[in-house]
Amino acid sequence: MIQIPQHIIDAIIQHAQEDLPNEACGLLTGTGDIVKGHYALTNVDHSPEHFSFDPQEQFHVLKEARAKGQKILANYHSHPSTPARPSEEDKRLAYDPNMIYIIVSLAGEKPVIKAFSLIDCCMCPYEIQII
Repeated sequence: MIQIPQHIIDAIIQHAQEDLPNEACGLLTGTGDIVKGHYALTNVDHSPEHFSFDPQEQFHVLKEARAKGQKILANYHSHPSTPARPSEEDKRLAYDPNMIYIIVSLAGEKPVIKAFSLIDCCMCPYEIQII
């Protein structure tokens, strides 16, 4: 389970909405299973169907997390018009079994956020607890 404060959930949703019609992406940092930091990154692909992190922004987050005694716990991206489930591309690009992959869907009336972890090459549902 990953624990995410409500204000960070709200910030992820806001970032996803602001980046429409493109996918938004970012990183979450923290300790143990508790998220303490949210970093909205630039989708350098500027695409509604896929994303890539800006490498300089990614490095900045890693440095800042380490300085705070934290680590990167999860990455997130939005699906502007599809459900909150891993696409074939999401599955193909998932490589880190220590990372939690979070998807926010804006396809319905209300945003939906789901998490996944990589287990034996399978993207499996992962529980999010909002704190």
